[in-house]
Amino acid sequence: MGGYISKTVNENMKSNQELMVEINRITIERQIQMQNQMRERMVALQIARTRELLNWFGTFYTVAAAGMLTGFQRSRKPGVLVPLLPLTFILGYQIDMAYGNKLKRIKHEAENIIKFESELLDLPMHLPTLSTIDMARQVQHDKLIMHSAEPPLYY
Repeated sequence: MGGYISKTVNENMKSNQELMVEINRITIERQIQMQNQMRERMVALQIARTRELLNWFGTFYTVAAAGMLTGFQRSRKPGVLVPLLPLTFILGYQIDMAYGNKLKRIKHEAENIIKFESELLDLPMHLPTLSTIDMARQVQHDKLIMHSAEPPLYY
């Protein structure tokens, strides 16, 4: 009485559940991969910005220039103005940023980091997988059960 039909329904339900689990696994893996690629791009942009700022770091020179000009006015020694040379580079940097293609070069440097120095973008202990995430969740859940007076209502 209904044995054949319920058997077929159970088989279909089981195959549908397996399919849903596989689809969810693939979706999660894609999301993890997409998030990692976005993180790599952000890190590459940050490295490129840092390199640019390191090459052109000039805040110190602005303050020093005011001191050097004051010192030159008082002493009239031209040697006091020699450190103004780096200020020329700062001015060049600002002009390049405002009217040149500095941002395009920064983007190009970030792309080069992604292409040729991708090891700088690697996560410590590599990319997490679905199994490592589930294992960490299970460990956390086990600790919660072991350290609580009453077990949680969920699992």
